[in-house]
Amino acid sequence: MDTQNLPFRAEHVGSLLRPRALKQASDDFKQGTLTETEFHATQEQEIARVVKLQESVGLRSITDGEFCRSSWFGFFFERLLGLSLKPSLFRFHDEHGHDYEWHTCYASEKMRREHPICTAEFNRLQRLTHETPKANMPSPSAFHFFRGDQCRDPAVYPDIEEWWDDLEKIYQAEIKALAKAGCRYLQMDEVPLAMLCDSDVRQQVADMGRDPDDLTRRYITSINNVLEARPAEMTVGMHLCRGNFRSRWMAQGGYEPVAEYLFSSLNVDAFFLEYDTPRAGDFAPLRFMASDKKVVLGLVSSKIAELEDKNALKHRIDQATAHVPLERLSISPQCGFASVAGGNSLSEEEQMRKLALVVDVAREVWGES
Repeated sequence: MDTQNLPFRAEHVGSLLRPRALKQASDDFKQGTLTETEFHATQEQEIARVVKLQESVGLRSITDGEFCRSSWFGFFFERLLGLSLKPSLFRFHDEHGHDYEWHTCYASEKMRREHPICTAEFNRLQRLTHETPKANMPSPSAFHFFRGDQCRDPAVYPDIEEWWDDLEKIYQAEIKALAKAGCRYLQMDEVPLAMLCDSDVRQQVADMGRDPDDLTRRYITSINNVLEARPAEMTVGMHLCRGNFRSRWMAQGGYEPVAEYLFSSLNVDAFFLEYDTPRAGDFAPLRFMASDKKVVLGLVSSKIAELEDKNALKHRIDQATAHVPLERLSISPQCGFASVAGGNSLSEEEQMRKLALVVDVAREVWGES
């Protein structure tokens, strides 16, 4: 695999809407009317189908749609030992001004990884596609940010740095396992650093007794620590997301507050950046992008059904070239279509039209997808 071509010109973030057959099988399995073997067979069948759909629209990087995961983040901590649930200190918002509470992980015991977390999914995906399989996992900051230093029982982890050490070792082991399985394309999904672009969130963090800039540096250090485990031939992308829960979000604001340090200090090969609404700000923060990084512009919304205008997307790509050369740019939806199993507010057909649009624009702008 030639990882120099990664990311491709047309990309997508990872999660896809769960098909009706998979949702029904999940319900039947929970109710005891479907065996585990039958449920897994349906999962395999639907993953194979969605892999072919991605290939059919011209995508070159392929995911399994995250069909075996409860959410973009939950699956990871559900497969570890030592973690329970507690309310998050941050909430989701919608277009109507409503707020929604949710729960995040809490270290009630020592965190332990007894088995690989993502490897079985990657092995199956690698078997099902003739294109480039992409693995996805949340970044380590997600374990900390949503409750701050209250992310652990102080009787279990009196020193928060001991908690960070355990978490980073878990990530390093997982990355090594993926590399051994043949993974050469990994995407880390990062929400906290994107949330730290929001002035209200930054104030909330300050009210909790933390300097938002210090926290930004701590998260970047942790990500760089875990990426020391990757082999040289593995391409790593970082997707920055302001929250995506059934078309809702947690934060807004351009990348300016974190851009200078983030875009120059994070040891990834590419940034997947949300740019689908004015909430994401303008392209000016891209002026800080290191010259060896590629940028995937998330211009197509995965939250709404309305299909974007192709010429408008091309115009926005042209605007971005004021800060990053065209040869280092790509295009994608701004996020996954189903960061949680319930999915966003559009249909599977509308989802595939969005992905096809991404491919069409890439071919017209760069002559390739």
